Amino acid sequence: MSRGGFSLVELLLVLLLLGVGSLIVLPAIDRGFNENEVKQTALGLAATARSLRGRALYEGSPQRLVLDPGENSYEVQGGKKIYLSTHIRFADIIGGEPGERQERRFIFFPNGSVLGGAVAIKGETTAATYSVRLETLSGRVIVEEG
Repeated sequence: MSRGGFSLVELLLVLLLLGVGSLIVLPAIDRGFNENEVKQTALGLAATARSLRGRALYEGSPQRLVLDPGENSYEVQGGKKIYLSTHIRFADIIGGEPGERQERRFIFFPNGSVLGGAVAIKGETTAATYSVRLETLSGRVIVEEG
């Protein structure tokens, strides 16, 4: 008479295969989430810059974006400070004007121009890097990977 079911060895083998598969797949999924978070941070910074440019054009007064690598944050005129996630940081800041401590200030003018430069954002656990570029004369804000 044949008994249906699985032996203990077969069940352990299946569990072992599931465990090994998890060890391979889960880090890749986590890396993908981290890369997406870096991209979303760069897009958020770009949206803030575009908003400040629009406000400068509309209100007719200069608007400031202050990046503080020491605090891993950026601040818009009016005091709203946005902190980057703990595993995301500013990799490089080019242009703008120096402020207090390590700060860099980007000023958006009423004629649509900006103190140009570029801000690179990088994740600590991933190789993903995104650059937010501020074009001086046109005031365009461009997000680039790499």
